[in-house]
Amino acid sequence: MKLTGAQILCESLIKEKVEVMFGVPGGAVLPFYDAMPQYPQLRHILVRHEQGAAHAADGYARALGRVGVCVATSGPGATNLVTGIAAAHLDSSPVVAITGQVARPFIGKDAFQEIDITGITLPITKHNYLVMRAEDLATVVKEAFHIAREGRPGPVLIDIPRDVFIEEAEFRYPDRVNLRGRRPTLNGHPAQVKKAAKLINEAKRPLIIAGRGVIISGAFAQLKELAEKGQIPVVTTLLGIGSFPESHVLSFGMLGMHGMAYANMAVNAADLIIAIGMRFDDRATAKVSGFAPHAQVVHIDIDPAEIGKNVRVDVPIVGDVAHVLKALNEQVAPQNRVEWVSQIEEWRREHPSTIIRETESLLPQYVIRQIYEITQGNAIIVTGVGQHQMWSAHHFQYDRPNSLISAGGLGPMGFELPAAIGAKVARPEETVWCIAGDGGFQMTIQELATVAQENVTLKIAIINNRFLGMVRQWQQLFYQRRYVATPLAGPDFVKVAEAYGIAAIKVTDRLQVIPAIQRAMEHEGPFLIDFVVEPEENVYPMVPPGAALAEIMEEPREEVRAR
Repeated sequence: MKLTGAQILCESLIKEKVEVMFGVPGGAVLPFYDAMPQYPQLRHILVRHEQGAAHAADGYARALGRVGVCVATSGPGATNLVTGIAAAHLDSSPVVAITGQVARPFIGKDAFQEIDITGITLPITKHNYLVMRAEDLATVVKEAFHIAREGRPGPVLIDIPRDVFIEEAEFRYPDRVNLRGRRPTLNGHPAQVKKAAKLINEAKRPLIIAGRGVIISGAFAQLKELAEKGQIPVVTTLLGIGSFPESHVLSFGMLGMHGMAYANMAVNAADLIIAIGMRFDDRATAKVSGFAPHAQVVHIDIDPAEIGKNVRVDVPIVGDVAHVLKALNEQVAPQNRVEWVSQIEEWRREHPSTIIRETESLLPQYVIRQIYEITQGNAIIVTGVGQHQMWSAHHFQYDRPNSLISAGGLGPMGFELPAAIGAKVARPEETVWCIAGDGGFQMTIQELATVAQENVTLKIAIINNRFLGMVRQWQQLFYQRRYVATPLAGPDFVKVAEAYGIAAIKVTDRLQVIPAIQRAMEHEGPFLIDFVVEPEENVYPMVPPGAALAEIMEEPREEVRAR
């Protein structure tokens, strides 16, 4: 039986076990939407902006560990996906983006809403396709989902001309893919694993840096076994939060620009760094020449391009984290490193990076801590980028695997609300808290309509300091308090939420915080809280730009007294 290209696409998505898509229809992609009612297995969620579709697909993918799917029409619909695709690319999130394109005879003619989206997205996708024949669609979908998932995950784009959706062809879904050069190395080289084990066994002050690769690989048990067997302290990158339980005696929090002071001090003093599924991003390393000056480096990553790219590596191991750690654990000898662990504990007592000072003011740190206390950590936290992101990393204790979804490499403001929608759709049984800055929230505030229409039972906490907070902090610390274009007017968020039919309250006093969070938790539908917090609160610790990890700024005592 012959099917239209649109029907072939639907059939192929079902074969890939797709259940949900996030998108916005338009002329070039309309034949696909017209076919959807024939396939009730495919749920389509209408977002209000295509950037929201890409972020929602990303949040869905991160929360569930499956490929997220977003859909847009040609031209501006496709270009509106670009920020979300780039975010998925930098954070290794498996997303398939489907875009409509003008009909084949009009390609290259500057037709209405024509854009070369494959050219635009070439640097920010693992691969992309312009499908010129309906008979190729099934194979392309099979390959796209395989590429998005395999090795280091990432986004793939499929661009389909309008007349290809209408064209008929035989539907045969391939059993397997045959892609030359796409066979990622899963098992680390035995000689390298042996070298790494020898270094670990001989080290006096080893330190594990765990990144998002641990989460992607699902290597939670293997990481815990390595840390416990070798008594090796563990710090994480921002996107590695949730890879190792933070209540564990060997957990010492996040390193980096806004990492814990004691985590950065541990990196500075270590004689061996075991980097697992992380890419030595500049926010993690600070000044590279000052990074771990006394340490040899073992780097485990499935992407060979990341090894040696930013930091000199003594023992490179290319492979899937779970596979490599399993082999490594067999060769690592049990150790007693009480003195080294005790030293970092002493630094933690001397530099308590997560202490919240006593004050009558409403501090954002206090809000985050109370969300943790009331949920008892049983929640998925989704953040955007900025101060609220760092406070969420510091003051919510992440003991559950993969419980923080955050905008990492690209750092797009506005990620939090649509990504939280995707996470909640992916895992409806979970409590999902969207923690947003008032600046980022206004960038995708229209997705409240999606929350309302789909009754996505999110809990939303706006950390409202009436500034573009992180930019203001830099202006205060490095630009003599010249607050240019950072004071931020905003709407009454409660009234906006209520206009969409979403329950909401405003909190302006510290005593209102706990009752407000409890009310949100008890409410059966979506709920928004506008926390009007101290406007000029800063995120500490902080490594100044151009400094090394050891040169960390902690909260000045005089600044605390001045408030």
